[in-house]
Amino acid sequence: MPAAALLGVVALLVLIGPFAVPYAPEAQSIAERLRPPTPAHPLGTDGFGRDVLARLLAGGRVSLAVGLLSMAVAVSVGVLVGALSGYAGGAADAALMRLTELVMVFPTFFLIILVVASFGGSLPLLVLVIGLTSWPVGARILRGEVLRTRERDFVTAARAIGATEARILVRHVLVNVVAVVIVSATIRVGTNILIEAGLSYLGLGVQPPLASWGNMVADGARVIRTDWWLTLIPAVAIFVTVLGFNLLGEGLRDLLDPREERARRVPPQASAA
Repeated sequence: MPAAALLGVVALLVLIGPFAVPYAPEAQSIAERLRPPTPAHPLGTDGFGRDVLARLLAGGRVSLAVGLLSMAVAVSVGVLVGALSGYAGGAADAALMRLTELVMVFPTFFLIILVVASFGGSLPLLVLVIGLTSWPVGARILRGEVLRTRERDFVTAARAIGATEARILVRHVLVNVVAVVIVSATIRVGTNILIEAGLSYLGLGVQPPLASWGNMVADGARVIRTDWWLTLIPAVAIFVTVLGFNLLGEGLRDLLDPREERARRVPPQASAA
């Protein structure tokens, strides 16, 4: 609940906040460059005189959008590969797992840098590249769960009454492993936000004048000795958001784990007996 509340506050700020700030995130004012926090600019201004608060809120939209959309791509591919591999078995399982291992062999971050440096750092490309390089771990985890679930009695019963393999996979197997998908997806958002921030810091991610937390950190790093808040503020935003997603994933894992549920229901005396 604290993690969900924290992320709810972050989402509310980045969605509604820009409408409450009287400055456009791209509006420049050389006369007001590198101003410390004041009532007019609560978080100060950057090297181009742009309001840091306006850019922080606008950059939060971009960073969260990249994290969530790339997570959706990764989960879609991971569920498809992991479910088919675990349920089909045999040659299909071997082929899909070799493909998964092949993707995992490449250093993911450097592969993303290579692709983005070659084809540009547009947002759609960034989302696709991050998503298509981050699905193997989720696919392997899901495959293990599907392998375990397909041998359960209710799957055998569904097959005995004539259910098709596609129906069994969707209505009986995937429904019972959805908790693993949810937990993996939640943690993946935080990881993808960090990847986007790293790419933007290197100048290969979200391109100016569009703001993201990563390129705000990069802009502030040039004057970190004198105007440290320009780097600290977006770095704290990244830290808090990623921490929130990680804590939410951990909490959902415990909440959705049936073993934890049984442990909560059984009194300590009964479990000791």
